[in-house]
Amino acid sequence: MEIIQQILFVAALAVTAWYITKRVKLIARAINLGRPEDRTDNAAERWKTMLLVAFGQKKMFTNLLVGIMHFVIYAGFVIINLEILEIILDGVLGTHRLFAPYITPVYPILIDVFEVLAFGVLAVCVVFLTRRFVTRVSRLQAGRHRELRGWSVPDATIILTAEIVLMIAFLTWNASDSVLRDRGVGHYGELQGVVPDFLISQYLKPLFTGFSDTALVAYERGAWWLHILGILAFAVYVTYSKHLHIALGFPNVYFSDLQPKGEMQNMPEITKEVQLALGLPLTTEADGSQENDNGQQPAEVGRFGAKDVHDLKWINLMNAYSCTECGRCTAACPANITGKKLSPRKIMMDTRDRLEEIQRGWQTQGDDYKDDKSLLNDYITAEELNACTTCQACINACPININPLDIILQLRRYRVMEESQAPASWNAMFSNIENNMAPWKFSPGDRFNWADQVNESVIK
Repeated sequence: MEIIQQILFVAALAVTAWYITKRVKLIARAINLGRPEDRTDNAAERWKTMLLVAFGQKKMFTNLLVGIMHFVIYAGFVIINLEILEIILDGVLGTHRLFAPYITPVYPILIDVFEVLAFGVLAVCVVFLTRRFVTRVSRLQAGRHRELRGWSVPDATIILTAEIVLMIAFLTWNASDSVLRDRGVGHYGELQGVVPDFLISQYLKPLFTGFSDTALVAYERGAWWLHILGILAFAVYVTYSKHLHIALGFPNVYFSDLQPKGEMQNMPEITKEVQLALGLPLTTEADGSQENDNGQQPAEVGRFGAKDVHDLKWINLMNAYSCTECGRCTAACPANITGKKLSPRKIMMDTRDRLEEIQRGWQTQGDDYKDDKSLLNDYITAEELNACTTCQACINACPININPLDIILQLRRYRVMEESQAPASWNAMFSNIENNMAPWKFSPGDRFNWADQVNESVIK
């Protein structure tokens, strides 16, 4: 019987590894659809940012209570899973609590820490479900935000419920194991006097006092298998879920933009044309804008802005896969608050959905898959793009430094510069800037007339 369990366990590990490897390769390929951009500069500052924002959850603590709860569920789930190492070795080798005899003084302390965190994760997951379905936090409601009307809400519910089940399995497994150890049943009794009762699960032991030895072993084995298979299934599911940020949050923050938040990137192609027209010396940015890897000029200028995911930068696509759909960006967006259709969260979700559509095409029709759809118009509308005021509130609000504004600007630039689809009021502004060096329609010589009028009124 033991050897059969070992074979089944190794098979489960192998299947999980195969699925995760397949998904990781597919996601990496999708991210690499984006245009190259060097984000390896200033490594020290990037490490500091990652430690503070990703690991330290710095931006979550703008709301202290929510920040603490999120840190508990994040740190707890990660740390508890350190126990997986022992579970995997037990499953492969057919042992039971392999590390206990070798690190006897600290083993109970470690399990106690894991149990406290497991209880914390369980409690916080219940609170998070309550916030979604009882107190109904506005930014999490599908009735208020159309982008949540698909799989987003069920996805969050599945994840939170799965974590509750996994934590209950972990705690009751320890409790049933302790009862078997007290009774001296089989190999469980070998650790009698070596491993004491654990901090949280000891209070669950009365639940199992009426169980026969056979029933108790069956429950203990069932809880053990449920816990480890649940974790393996969770690891696979995460690669299809918005909770992929568990893995991508760290690199996403590391490669985030270090420039001041109010600074927008110029288009090198346009910078070059302007400098040539004005007879100015070419800057480094403009001079190398059109060179390929061999330092040669291409035959034609590339597309201005972005129409589809292929035109975006790779970091934009990583941002899309890192988004956890928390909605803090949308809640901070003044355009959305005032009832406009723009939702920065939807921009990121649409980008990921477009990438997922391309992935499905690769899988069903081969690597040369192409369709007649694009991110612009088929997913994101002009009305959404034009509503953005570039205030950067969405960037500031994101807990892992995702930048929806960069995608909005690139799509909007395509509409204006490739399709000449700027609103009439914008075209008037562009014309005034070109002719009058100001957004308003008056001569540059009259720019300070308002000051003269003020002076006259003061004198009077």
